[in-house]
Amino acid sequence: MRRRPAAAAAEKENTMGDLNGARGPGEEEEEEEQQLNRFLKVSARPPLGAPPLGAPPLSGQRMPPARSGHRCVADNTNLYVFGGYNPDYDESGRSENFPLFRELWRYHFATGSWQEVHTEGFMPTELASMSAALHGNNLLVFGGTGIPFGESNGNDVHVCNVKYKRWSLLTCRGKKPNRIYGQAMAIINGHLYVFGGTTGYIYSTDLHRLDLTTRDWTHLRPNNSPHDLPEERYRHEIAHDGQRLYILGGGTSWTSYPLDKLHAYNLETNSWEEISTKPHDKIGYPAPRRCHSCVQIRNDVYICGGYNGEVILADLWKINLQSFQWSKLPALMPEPAYFHCAAVTPAGCMYIHGGVVNIQENKRTGSLFKIWLAVPSLMELCWEQLVKSFPALASLPAMELLDLGLNQDLIERLK
Repeated sequence: MRRRPAAAAAEKENTMGDLNGARGPGEEEEEEEQQLNRFLKVSARPPLGAPPLGAPPLSGQRMPPARSGHRCVADNTNLYVFGGYNPDYDESGRSENFPLFRELWRYHFATGSWQEVHTEGFMPTELASMSAALHGNNLLVFGGTGIPFGESNGNDVHVCNVKYKRWSLLTCRGKKPNRIYGQAMAIINGHLYVFGGTTGYIYSTDLHRLDLTTRDWTHLRPNNSPHDLPEERYRHEIAHDGQRLYILGGGTSWTSYPLDKLHAYNLETNSWEEISTKPHDKIGYPAPRRCHSCVQIRNDVYICGGYNGEVILADLWKINLQSFQWSKLPALMPEPAYFHCAAVTPAGCMYIHGGVVNIQENKRTGSLFKIWLAVPSLMELCWEQLVKSFPALASLPAMELLDLGLNQDLIERLK
């Protein structure tokens, strides 16, 4: 007979209490309040069954070397990190594809461990400043550049099914975008939109749409005069509200674009609009920037870090796509970075990885940070505490986990 979930949880609490010590409710609330709008450095835990201290490390304990120009996506279970670049041979871990990283990593939230994902099929070779998006179990990667930058760009859509760990090339019809890197893309209602980018010599203001059902590319030609189009750019970011695409920042090698106004593409009218945003009442608008990160939670869009042409930025800003009001969050990145990557979980926790942290020394980082942008649900708080207090949970068979009262969704997060 299966034990009731409440009884199982009580038994589990008794078995773990002696190991971890009890904390009062006030202490737990204070800890969670500190996590909201505060960056925490994530330290990878050794995998289960790791050797004792002093013994040779297991290969599973490797972490992604420092890098920039990579991309990441997240679901409830994992952060996936793809590609990247590091010209420092030793710091790159002496990568087989030096100075690029032709590899896919996952950071498993439940166990707090990194693992290189060994995949089948043809992995893209354009590994810097590509675009990436997660569509169900499929990681879509478009464009990017190899080495030398601008000499070996891509314009294909590669798909990696992260469940079955297999890459495939999406066969498409119609005229594909030019071979570019540094573009931004978003998936809206079954269509993939790609805007901007550079060939390495020419910056673009082109907008393309791929129907993911028919696999037809369309070069969209908005109903605007040429001087009403957004400025040509790369390393910008895209947000959307289902009706409009919003372009945030970006620039060229000699400029970064401001954020007091946003260019918005209206999907219904096939036209660009210019939207004035509202400044913070004391400090105004975010600094112009390129090579920043951007995540979205419903109608709230968050931008973080980047480069304004003079200094590396560490700030975190939010804009609401209904009021267009800018708000500056109190958190600062522990390591100011640009050419980093960021992704947000469905529960509202943002992860930031890597990037360039020193211009003079051309230094990159491999650090991983997390920050809750939304108040975690009670279930998320309990889940975080459970996997932290009982790290061996992931090693239990599914039937035993069901017997302990975990539902199928939570069991999936452990695998």
